[in-house]
Amino acid sequence: MKGPWLLAPALLAGLFLFVAPQLMLLSSAGDQSVWLRLLDPLYAAIFWRSVLMATGTTVITLLVGFPVAWALVRAVPERSRSAFLLLVTLPLWTSVLVKLYAWVFLLRSGGLLSQILVFFGSDSPSLLYTTTAVAIGQLYVELPYMILPIYAALERIDSSLIDAAQDLGASPRHTLSRVVIPIAAPGIVAGCVLVFVPSLGSVLVPDLLGGAKTAWVGTLITSQFGAARDPAFGSAMAFTLSALTLLAFLLFGRFLAKAQE
Repeated sequence: MKGPWLLAPALLAGLFLFVAPQLMLLSSAGDQSVWLRLLDPLYAAIFWRSVLMATGTTVITLLVGFPVAWALVRAVPERSRSAFLLLVTLPLWTSVLVKLYAWVFLLRSGGLLSQILVFFGSDSPSLLYTTTAVAIGQLYVELPYMILPIYAALERIDSSLIDAAQDLGASPRHTLSRVVIPIAAPGIVAGCVLVFVPSLGSVLVPDLLGGAKTAWVGTLITSQFGAARDPAFGSAMAFTLSALTLLAFLLFGRFLAKAQE
């Protein structure tokens, strides 16, 4: 009898924090005509663009974050790891808004990055209010959330397993693919979820660094409840975004199950 009661707090939290808000969105979405508007190529392109940006952010942070976490575990002495972890978590101590405004000054015309581009002969000295600026901002904001769970997973790997694989003649590539990655899969999946989900519905980064030139799903939903004054369509888009997020959870869960087989 103790098992179900122990799950009660988690079930109640899920009910009030996820199920109830989704039911509210469904009740506010209106009739079928509102949902059919989502099939408009304009809105479909915005959703697709946001999914691609979130996927690209996840892949790049994984390609950067895994070697960083691996270096922290294997190359940095144990007594020095705390200092390096402090450097990784340092950006998390500052408000996202403050960090993004710092990037505005770096990316704008006359900023540091634009001066570097001009030095190398670029014809477009300003990166601000471009898709590239949005990508840079997403990578900067989300990278620590990829490094930390992977580091936690890699740190738990017994080094004798890696030494045994090497003693048996396994190449570094096979050691990584057959020993390290399967054991570290929970951390990799956790990092991908922590990066993909916020990136998919991000509002601040596209708003401050992307401007009004390109629409993203997070800023589009926000505008429906604000300037556009169309909460029914905003509710339909928000529910669709939640469904995409749930689908991402299921896909990452299947990947984790296959990696641990």
